[in-house]
Amino acid sequence: MSDSSTQGIRTVLHPVSDLAKAKAVYAALLGVAPVVDGSYYVGFEAAGQHIGLVPAGGPQAMSSPVAYWHVPDIEAKLAEVTAAGAVVKEPVRDVGGGRLVATVTDPDGNVLGLLQDR
Repeated sequence: MSDSSTQGIRTVLHPVSDLAKAKAVYAALLGVAPVVDGSYYVGFEAAGQHIGLVPAGGPQAMSSPVAYWHVPDIEAKLAEVTAAGAVVKEPVRDVGGGRLVATVTDPDGNVLGLLQDR
C-alpha cells in the first residue's frame, strides 16, 4: 500500500430527473440553501459534505449516486486502485477551479469517484 490515503467521502452526486423538485427535497432534508444553484447543477454544503444534484445524470450519464473519495494525489490513487483490479470509467479531468475528478468501477460494477482539489 502507498501513502496516498483517502480523506474520506466528502462529495456525493445524485442524478435527478427534475432539478427543482429535487432541490426542494434536499433543501428540506439538509436544512440549508444551496451554495451552487444553477440550471446545470445544484450543490449543498452540510455537515462537512458536499451534496450535488446533477440533472439527467450530467455529461457522465450517471444512473445512480456516486460517492467521491477525496484524495491528495488522484493520479497515484487511480494507479493504485486500477492495479488492484478497478477499471477506469472516466479518466482524470478538470471540472473547474483546479478540481480533478475520475471514476472507476469495482469488480462488481459499482462506480467509485475520486476527487482531488488543488
